[in-house]
Formats: sequence, structure tokens, C-alpha cells
Amino acid sequence: MIPARYAHIAFGFFLSGMMSFLVSGISTFLAVGMVTGFLGQWIGAWLPSWAVAFPIVLVVAPAARRLVAKLTIPE
Repeated sequence: MIPARYAHIAFGFFLSGMMSFLVSGISTFLAVGMVTGFLGQWIGAWLPSWAVAFPIVLVVAPAARRLVAKLTIPE
């Protein structure tokens, strides 16, 4: 198991992986359609996207949390 102090990194890892997977799949489909070899093209687009998305999520998430905290009120 992962120690709790690394939870934000694990969260960013999984969130960036899932989001980049979905977005690259949609983008690949819109660019080339459902062609032979689509899955390979999708994965080929997803892996570099994830490599970029993961560090960006780690950097941007704290700013997003602060913004949400300013826009919401405690119950």
C-alpha cells in the first residue's frame, strides 16, 4: 500500500491517466475515425499525453483547490 502522505501523487497519477486516456481516445477518433489500427493509434497518442498530463496535474491541482475554496462557502 501507498503511505497516505503520497495520496495526492497517487490521485494525480490515476486522474491524469484516466482523463488523458479518454481525451486522447476522443481526439484520435475525431481525427482518423474508426479505422484499422485505431487502438494502436489511440495508445500511441495516449502514452505521451499521460506523460505530459501527470506532472501538469501535480502542479495545477493546488491552484484549482484554492480557486474552488474561494468560490465555495462552507456548510
